[in-house]
Amino acid sequence: MQATAYTYDPETRSGQVLLDDGTPVPFDTRAFDAGHLRLLRPGQRVRIETEGEGTSLRITLITLQTL
Repeated sequence: MQATAYTYDPETRSGQVLLDDGTPVPFDTRAFDAGHLRLLRPGQRVRIETEGEGTSLRITLITLQTL
């Protein structure tokens, strides 16, 4: 699934992405570290893997979207 980076805190390595429908979904340090990222800037397109749905939707992996 693709999304857009919305917020990112480099100290906690966590933040939020916006799904293409505008829904914000938070990600935690574990999801960020699983993608082996060093930095994330708001506006970057990302690929995410999730589990659950609705209010229990959780991001398990976040990486940069590449063509």
